[in-house]
Amino acid sequence: MIDAIMDALQGFGVSTTHYLQTNYKDAQGLLLWVSWAADLRNTFFIFFPLWFHLRASVGIKLIWVAVIGDWLNLVFKWILFGERPYWWVHETPYYANTVAPHIEQYPMTCETGPGSPSGHAMGAAGVYYTLVTSILTIATSKKKPGSKQSTNKSWYLKAVLWTMFWGVQVCVCVSRVFIAAHFPHQVIAGVITGMIVAEAFNRTQWIYSASMKKYFYTTLFLTSFAVVFYLLLKAVGVDLLWTLEKAQKWCVRPEWVHLDSTPFASLLRNMGTLFGLGLGLHSPLYTETKKSSSTLVKTGCVISSLLLLHLFDSFKPPTHTAALFYLLSFCKSATVPLATVSIIPYCVNGALGLQNKKSL
Repeated sequence: MIDAIMDALQGFGVSTTHYLQTNYKDAQGLLLWVSWAADLRNTFFIFFPLWFHLRASVGIKLIWVAVIGDWLNLVFKWILFGERPYWWVHETPYYANTVAPHIEQYPMTCETGPGSPSGHAMGAAGVYYTLVTSILTIATSKKKPGSKQSTNKSWYLKAVLWTMFWGVQVCVCVSRVFIAAHFPHQVIAGVITGMIVAEAFNRTQWIYSASMKKYFYTTLFLTSFAVVFYLLLKAVGVDLLWTLEKAQKWCVRPEWVHLDSTPFASLLRNMGTLFGLGLGLHSPLYTETKKSSSTLVKTGCVISSLLLLHLFDSFKPPTHTAALFYLLSFCKSATVPLATVSIIPYCVNGALGLQNKKSL
C-alpha cells in the first residue's frame, strides 16, 4: 500500500519534471541560477557576513538555523531513504507497461545523498524565514505605538516581505524539481521543516550568550550523534551510502557527481561553521573590536568580508583522498565565521585607526 502511494507520488513528480523541462526550457538558465543561489554556502559566504556586521544577533541566528536545519536534514534523509527522480525513473517498475518520460540532467542534478526532504528547500525556507521575521521584529521595535500611519507601513512591509518569501520558496521548489534533483513532495516537506526550525530559533535566546564550552560540546554532540547513528544503521545491515552508487550509475556525466554533496561532507562543513562561530565570538580580537559601532567601520567590515570570503571560496579541497577532503572542508568552514567575526573586523579597525592617526 505504502509502496503504491510512493510510486504514484514519484510518478507524478517525474511527470512534473518532464512537463517543466519540456515547456519551460527557455527558463533553464534562471532555474539553474536559483538552485545555485539556494545553496547554504551562500548563507555562510554572503548573508552571514552582511547581517553579522549590521546586526550581530541576526547573523548568529542565521548560522544556528542553517547548521541545525541542515543537520536535521541529514538525519531525516538517513531515516526516510528518499529516492531522486534522475535515478528512480530508470530503476522503477512503475513504467513497466509504458514508456518512461525522458528526463534531462544538469550539472547540479547528480547530488549523492538521499532526496527527502530537500536540503535546498529546507535551507532556503529556514534562512529566509529568519530574515523576514528578524526584519519585521526590527521594524516593529522602531515604530511609534498608536500611530495609524506606522500601522499601515507595518502592514505593507509584512505584505511585501511575506510575498517575497513565498516567491523565493516557489522558485526554489520549481528549480529543484526542474533539474530532476527532487520530487515535489520532497521540496514541500523541506519548506515546512525549514520554517519549523527557524521558528524554533526565533523562540530561543541562549544562542546569543552561549559559551565556547557550549559551542564545543554542541559541535561534538551533533557530530558524534550522526557518526554513531550511521554506524548503528550500518551494523544492522543498512547501507547509508546506497545513493552514491546510484548517482555514479545513472548520472550521464561522471564529473557531475560531486563528493561535496555526500552526507559526511555536509555534516563536517556545518560542524566546522558552528565551531568557527564559537571561536570567533570568544576570540580576544572580537572582544576588542565589538565596541566599534561606527557606520564607516561596519561598511568596511561588510565590504572586506564579502570580497575576502569570495576569494577564499575559490579554494577547493582536493578530492582524491576522502579523509583529507573532509578535514580540509571542516577547517575551511570554520575559517569563514572566524574571519568574519574577529579577524577581518580587527584588521579593518586597525587600518582605519592608523589612517585616523596619520590624518591627525
